[in-house]
Amino acid sequence: MAHQILQGKRGIIFGALDERSIAWKTALACVEAGAQIVLTNAPIAMRMGKINELAKQCNAQVIPADATSMEDLENLFTKSIEVLGGKIDFVLHSIGMSPNVRKAIPYTETNYDNFHKTLDISALSLHRVLQTAMKLDALNEWSSVVGLSYIAAQRTFPGYNDMADAKALMESIARSFGYSYGLKKKVRVNTISQSPTITTAGSGVSGFDAFYHYAEKMSPLGNATGEDCANYCVSLFSDYTRMVTMQNLFHDGGYSMTGVSDQVIEEIMKNATKE
Repeated sequence: MAHQILQGKRGIIFGALDERSIAWKTALACVEAGAQIVLTNAPIAMRMGKINELAKQCNAQVIPADATSMEDLENLFTKSIEVLGGKIDFVLHSIGMSPNVRKAIPYTETNYDNFHKTLDISALSLHRVLQTAMKLDALNEWSSVVGLSYIAAQRTFPGYNDMADAKALMESIARSFGYSYGLKKKVRVNTISQSPTITTAGSGVSGFDAFYHYAEKMSPLGNATGEDCANYCVSLFSDYTRMVTMQNLFHDGGYSMTGVSDQVIEEIMKNATKE
């Protein structure tokens, strides 16, 4: 990005795993826009990913934190304020994991212990992050917290499994906590409903390739890329969007507002003719 719209701001980026991660791309975009950041992920994810490579590129410190642990989150915010030299201005919540998805357990046959883990990791973690930040008074006024979501929170997508329920819960938490945090400290909390994006996490969802190509044909602008989403996050972290809060913002090339596209109709008619 050419503009230093995050100059002087300090942020925490959750969830960067590798170069395909939206969190990874957002970290780079934030630094390019003038911000100082701290990177964090669960210890097990850090062992699997390349977060230390990203830290070098961003001149950032890595502070491990399990987002389901209040102790880890308190340590993360306390140390981040020390490392960055002041309170935090923005947070990206890019956290999602479903044991049921990983083990290919159908939604109608869900393992409830796994389901609880999905909700705790993918949704309640946002509540924990916000509660910890409020308790420690870790965020400046007019700070911005953004969580990454998907339209499966509103519509049924076979194969997205219990992650759909987790995203719906996360969006609700953003609204409910966003109201309270806005009153208390003018902190804004939003979620971005992103196009299907080729990431390590996304590719684990059954039928992901079909989702991706269908959305590309349905969206008048095509699918929004991870880089596009990173730039959108930067705009939401900036002062230009300071009155936007408690929103689920569709960043999907128009997919969410398109009933059917010419491309999809043509393909259906073509297949119907063959039959």
